[in-house]
Amino acid sequence: MIQVRRSEERGHANHGWLDTYHTFSFADYYDPEFMGFRSLRVINEDRVLPGAGFGMHGHRDMEILTYVIEGSIAHKDSMGHQQVLGPSEIQRMSAGTGIRHSEFNPSPDAGLHFFQIWIEPATRGTQPGYEQIRFDPKDKQDRWKRLAGPEGGDGAARINQDAQVFVAELAKGGKLPYRLDPHRGAWVHVVRGEAAVNGVSLRTGDAAAISAEQDLTLAAGEAESSEILLFDLA
Repeated sequence: MIQVRRSEERGHANHGWLDTYHTFSFADYYDPEFMGFRSLRVINEDRVLPGAGFGMHGHRDMEILTYVIEGSIAHKDSMGHQQVLGPSEIQRMSAGTGIRHSEFNPSPDAGLHFFQIWIEPATRGTQPGYEQIRFDPKDKQDRWKRLAGPEGGDGAARINQDAQVFVAELAKGGKLPYRLDPHRGAWVHVVRGEAAVNGVSLRTGDAAAISAEQDLTLAAGEAESSEILLFDLA
């Protein structure tokens, strides 16, 4: 079964400095039919103006992934990390018993476009943690690049949940298979371009919830390349 979540159906707020889309219920946006998918709780697509950002604030008991499409993020947190995150990197914060952080666009003239993803942890009350891993952009070209998983390693961040997170960049007309184990589900989100999952067409910002299917084929459109996030969830 494939249920499509169209881009224009997402929650949307424009605060001037921040233009944000919420795939699932978040902040002032509430939709009881889209509270998350399995352990996947938040996919926010954010665009931040130069010099603006999120001031210091706190989280608990959530696995938080940040993936930058364009621009860079200046990160600071209560564990003492001060890093700059850009494209071809994955940032993971395990909030655990509590963490505070800020995220700003450090550029004086370039915009920032990124995804923030929340995954509910398998166990609560764990020690907070942080990872930032850079990878070669070629690693995601016409193949699945694992960004995060419960075991981490091999260039992927380690998260406290039975969930695997992948990204792939498909050349126009390209196809890529993915096999789901029985009883698992997948959430597919098109970052850019057009793609189809098992023949179901998706555009930029569209997503699909997939259950009771094992053999998936992701196919890019013929007009342009596409970038796709895939979540394999228990």
